[in-house]
Order: sequence, then structure tokens, then C-alpha cells
Amino acid sequence: MTPSTPSIITVSTLTELIKDTLEDNFANVWLRGEISNLSIPASGHWYFTLKDSRSQLRCAMFRTSNRRVSFRPENGQQVICQGRVSLYGQRGDVQFIGDSMEVEGLGGLQLAYEQLKKDLETEGLFHAGNKQTLPPFPRTVGVVTSATGAAIHDIMNVLTRRAAGIRIILRPVLVQGDQAASDVASAIAEFNLHQQADVLIVGRGGGSLEDLLAFNTEQVARAIYASNIPVISAVGHETDFTIADFVADHRAPTPSAAAELVVKNRHDLEQQIDQLSIRLHSSLQQRLVRAQDKTQSLIDQLRSPAQLHQLKQQRTLALRQRLLTAFERHYTSGRQQLLRLTGQLDILSPLNTLERGFTTVSLTKQPKKMIRRVKQLQQGDSITLRFSDGRVAATVTSQPQFDISEHEQP
Repeated sequence: MTPSTPSIITVSTLTELIKDTLEDNFANVWLRGEISNLSIPASGHWYFTLKDSRSQLRCAMFRTSNRRVSFRPENGQQVICQGRVSLYGQRGDVQFIGDSMEVEGLGGLQLAYEQLKKDLETEGLFHAGNKQTLPPFPRTVGVVTSATGAAIHDIMNVLTRRAAGIRIILRPVLVQGDQAASDVASAIAEFNLHQQADVLIVGRGGGSLEDLLAFNTEQVARAIYASNIPVISAVGHETDFTIADFVADHRAPTPSAAAELVVKNRHDLEQQIDQLSIRLHSSLQQRLVRAQDKTQSLIDQLRSPAQLHQLKQQRTLALRQRLLTAFERHYTSGRQQLLRLTGQLDILSPLNTLERGFTTVSLTKQPKKMIRRVKQLQQGDSITLRFSDGRVAATVTSQPQFDISEHEQP
């Protein structure tokens, strides 16, 4: 017997057979693993590896599928993916094609919420300095919510009760479902485009995290942040916060509370007006009394010409008397000082010395030269002796005699 000729096939044929076998037998697989080697190119597709303690598998999740994933995948996350097994023929690689993805142990919605909250906070969309103040007395209130939900009825009840006559514009939107976020963002943009309201209330009644998904999206958050009209976030949940709450200019726990923020209670406003009226009346009364007192004071100060002339005469006499008194005081003080100085001069005057019996001696030829010592004289000098009542000429007839104590002095 001759051996049969072996059946020879091409590589492409084999890969196609393997691919068909894999896709037929592994068309719907739930796969648990840790993400690694994550790559997100400009095409929007996700390429990554799922691994456990012993094995790893190449994975891909195309843009048409991954856009339904509510969170952003990261390396190290434990996820559960649903999809199919296939073969990439160009390289002969077995790969897993994902159709959906969830985070194991933590809901994808919660993770998406935390990731978006962190990103927007880092970008500054929650910063208090960007918040707008609410108008004190708005005339038109825009409401972005469902036309059939309880939220619009609660808002209408509060506004009509507290501010009858205020204009309310409702922009009905979907508040749940795939199109809700886009619908809410468009409504906010339309109000700003036409400047139709003084303040906006954006919200809905309460619900689960899935129900509130539209208010936890980046699209709605950026629409609120871009609004030139102040926005109140009014999603009906007392304790939990949505992304819209953080971005909005003001947050209200319920739609009713949002309506109360918009307008002041008419009774409170009337009380405030009454108090202001009382204060105004009291202030005017006080000013009137002060004006009357000032007028009376001016009347009392008015005088006739004769009275003014007499008053000026009295002032002139008073000034004259003050001038005379000051002059006499100055004269008396100067005279006393002059007498005191004169007495001091008299005490020091040489004439007083002569009155006490002393004389002065001077040379006749030098009358201004006073002789104070005997040694200044010689025999034959002509001298003049001055007494208190006159002068006498004399001649030194003998040789001057020196006193011993005087002579001993150097």
C-alpha cells in the first residue's frame, strides 16, 4: 500500500479554522482579572491585558463598546468583563474582545463618580470663587426638570405661595436614561443663549445612583459651570451629593428647598418693609427736631442794628480795659526792674565810695590814670586828689615811703 498524500493547508486557513472554533465555543464569556498594560490610543479603542496569579490574556475593547462603560479603567483594577474569545490572524494571537466591563467589588457608577469628581475638582470647577450669588428678587425663574415628575409640582407650589406673580419657565427634559445628560445640558445652554431667566433650578426627585446618573456626568457639570445665569442644583436627596451639586452656584437638598432659596417669603419681606418704615419715620422725626432747635438758636442770635452797635461798643470797652490793664502791669514791672538796677549801680558807683571818706589820686598831667600804689609816684609829681565834693591839686614833696607789707609783695 502506498501511503495517502497528507492534506496541506495554509496558515491563513488554519488561523481561520481556529478563530471559528474559538468564537463558536467561547461566544459569551465572563472573565475576571487584573488590568495591566492599558493603552488608549487616539482611535478611542482600549487595549490591555487581563491577568491573574498564573496566566494572562491579551484583550481589546473597541470604542463602540467601551463608550458604554461608566468609569475610566486603570492599571491594577480588578474587573469583570463580558465578551468573546477570538484570534488575531495577522499575529496568530488569541485575544479576548470585551463588550462590557464592571469593577469587581465596587460598582462602576460609583467609581466613575469618584473619578469625575476628582478630575473636576482638580480642574477648579468646584472652587468657591467661581460661584455666583443669587439675585435677591428674581422676576423669572427657569426650571430644568421633568414635566411629569414631583419636582416641578413642589417648585410651583412654593413659588406661587411665596411669590405670587413671579414668572416660571419650564424646560421639560429627560432626567433618566441615556439621553438625559445631553437633554439637561442643552436646556441649560438654551436658557443662557436667550437669557430667559434670572436664576435656574436644575434637578429632579430622588433616586438610586443609577437614577441620578445624568447629574453625575461631565456633560451636565460643564454646562452648569459655563452658565452665566446662577444655577441651583436641586436633586432630591438629603445626604448624598451629585457632581451637579458641587459645580452649581448653590445646592438645595430638595426641589422645594431650591424654590425657597429663589424667593423670600412675602410675609418676611412685609415685616422688613414695616421695620424700615418705622426706622425711617423715627429718623425723620429726629432730624426735624434738630432742625427746629437749630432754627430757634439762629433766631435767638439775631440782633437789631442798635443792639449790634451796643454789643460792639461793649466789646471795644472791654478790649480797651484789657489793654490798659496790660500796659499798667507791664509799666509797673519795668519800673520796678529799673529801680532795682539803679540801686545796684549806685552800690557799685565810685561816688558812693568817696562819700564814705575815701579819695582818688591821679597824676595831674594824666588825669585818667588813677594812682593805686605808692610806687607809682615820685618826689615832685603833681597830683590831683578828688573828694566827694571836689578836687585839690597837690605836689609830692618827699620821697614816697613804702609800707613794709606792700614792699614785700612782689
